[in-house]
Amino acid sequence: MLQSLARAVLRQRRRFLRVALLLFVVAAAVGATAFPRLSAGGYADPGTESSRAAAFLADRFDVGQPNLVLLVEDERGVDDPAVATAAARVTERLAAEPDVHQAYSYWSAGRPAALRAADSRSALVLAWVKGTEDHVQRWMSDRGGAYQGTVEGVEIRQGGTAKAGVEMTDRTMADLLKAEALAMPVLLVVLVFVFRGVVAAAMPLVIGALTMACAFFVLRVLTLFTEVSVFAMNITTGLGLGLAVDYSLFVISRYREERARGADTDTALLTSVRTAGRTVAFSAVTVALALGGLLVFPFSFLRSFAYAGIPVALIAALASVTVLPALLRVLGPRIDSLRVPGRSGPRKEENFWHRTATAVMRFPLPVGLAAVALLLLLGAPFLHLKLSLADERVLPSTASSFQVGEVMRNGYASQENHAALVVLREVGDPAGAVGEVGAYAQRLSRLDGVARVDTYAGGYAHGERRTPPGAASAAFVAERSAYLKVVPKEPETDDAGRALVHEIRTAQAPFPVQVTGPGAVLEDSLHSLTSKMPWALAVIGGSTLVLLFLLTGSVLLPIKALVLNLLSLSATFGVLVWGFQDGRLDGFIGSFTVTGTITWSVPMLLFCVAFGLSMDYEVFLLSRIKEEYERTGDPVGSVARGLGRTGSLVSAAALLVAIVFAGFMTSGITYLKAIGLGLALAVLMDATVVRGLLVPAFMRPAGGANWWAPGPLRRLHGRIGLRESDAPKPAPGHRAHPDAVVPRSRT
Repeated sequence: MLQSLARAVLRQRRRFLRVALLLFVVAAAVGATAFPRLSAGGYADPGTESSRAAAFLADRFDVGQPNLVLLVEDERGVDDPAVATAAARVTERLAAEPDVHQAYSYWSAGRPAALRAADSRSALVLAWVKGTEDHVQRWMSDRGGAYQGTVEGVEIRQGGTAKAGVEMTDRTMADLLKAEALAMPVLLVVLVFVFRGVVAAAMPLVIGALTMACAFFVLRVLTLFTEVSVFAMNITTGLGLGLAVDYSLFVISRYREERARGADTDTALLTSVRTAGRTVAFSAVTVALALGGLLVFPFSFLRSFAYAGIPVALIAALASVTVLPALLRVLGPRIDSLRVPGRSGPRKEENFWHRTATAVMRFPLPVGLAAVALLLLLGAPFLHLKLSLADERVLPSTASSFQVGEVMRNGYASQENHAALVVLREVGDPAGAVGEVGAYAQRLSRLDGVARVDTYAGGYAHGERRTPPGAASAAFVAERSAYLKVVPKEPETDDAGRALVHEIRTAQAPFPVQVTGPGAVLEDSLHSLTSKMPWALAVIGGSTLVLLFLLTGSVLLPIKALVLNLLSLSATFGVLVWGFQDGRLDGFIGSFTVTGTITWSVPMLLFCVAFGLSMDYEVFLLSRIKEEYERTGDPVGSVARGLGRTGSLVSAAALLVAIVFAGFMTSGITYLKAIGLGLALAVLMDATVVRGLLVPAFMRPAGGANWWAPGPLRRLHGRIGLRESDAPKPAPGHRAHPDAVVPRSRT
């Protein structure tokens, strides 16, 4: 089918390229309108207890988690009459703003110590801007500027999740441009040397530009039907350029190989599409299915990476087997114009990667064990992984929300904006239940980590009622329902917050309760993630096994690929824990705040993207090994020759992809740094340790068993499996060429 498509494209190549150019212009114009429609939210599962409780509070009580914090600072002290008057006016103005609910401050709430810093030089104004994350960000852009800097004669800095969300979005856009500006010159230089010419090096950039334009067009269409995260831009640009480079390199290298053997241009292109093109198509499906594992999760943030990555993989493959051959046919010999000095002609049989594979297969057991030990050693830190929500500490220390958060952590006795809200949906007559609710609040106030519990029965701390019911207490009751506010001593964004939520949920309660707040969101998010993870792994693992069987006709090789990829990824995760959670990379790849945790969404996201890229190289390597095996019937020599023919291509492709993703490490957002380092490290480790050492070390002892399958599966593969060459598959007992056999170790 691909060859027929290639023939049609080559016959109408100029017309086809004009259509592709028109498609690029239209897709780029429409895709550009996707940016303002991308969402800043999508981090919560709407079906969890915390989400349902938050929705109930918003509907029944018109109450929500404070998401805007104003830190009012003045050297005169917050109790100075002039400061108090100015701050009170700011509070009143904020409370009167559209969509602002529940605005209160140190000065409007009776001057409680919890809202004042220990040095009395700052105090808080807290507000809840009602609406989705996108609505809150629009409000911040339209109205928030009036509440920062010098206002009413006092200095105000903004914090809270509303401000952090704006700063993360703005920083993401700026960092994306900066990453491209820094990575692109390096990428261009390396492309010229890898493709051995300026004209050839431009080909993957053309394919990448078309891929990204079409992918943004797809995202724009998807925004009409579902929520798409703003971070989909990062995966679209990074993966789009990376896969375009990979696939273009594979096709152009095969084209040059065929031309060096004496084939004319059309024959070389058709052979390239039939062989490397089919491998590219197969690889794209593998990458798409790996990213499809993200679709099983109920978080639109994670799903958005699949929304972006799946069309990127498929479009890059389609462009590589249609647009690229048409360009190569139009250019003809000019593809080698503006060459750079270096090796030309077909690759030597006895190159570095062939010699490496041969050496490894002489001593497969010690080499394999040493490589596995290295990966396990690197992966060991992953055993103490700790996950947390992304808060303002993922931002640079210059961000306003970061600075306000640090002041609140270090200078305030409790964390008002991290309170857990406990919903009592049915209390019957609130007046009749005041005793039970008070006793419940009293029990909660004794829990470790709780600074205070507020309810309509009064305020409680350390097992005692400290304040009687007052005018503000009525806000905790509405239509036979009530809620309690449990204020923690420390922020609730890590394991301590999860533990406190668990204690609240399991504490004896007079009525059924639901808990929301940062700690509850983290606990529920991790539960959603882990409960859906087996399904995601089943999708990824099952599809990989099936696709690699269709490629190889083997039962053993797909299992081997899964095991080796998991080993490689565990090492990547271990380095991330060591570097980011433990903070040992702070200063080496830019400064970041060490929190002792990793943002909860990073591991699963990295797993799916890195697994897909790893399988990309696995498919390319195995397809060439299989081609050699079908040609010679030698189960050992075919490994060395296959690695010799692909090793330099895979390592070059991995280097180019690593450069693309390494640009993310320049980001000021910590988890984008982690994603960039993780993806760059994963592809480099996979292309060297796994493909160069572990694959030959595994395949040498297995010998002919590498290609074994039960009779029914063998016959099935004969009908529907992928064939890389036209050579017939060697019959059982086929004698290999003696020169291709690697001598066995005398040990």
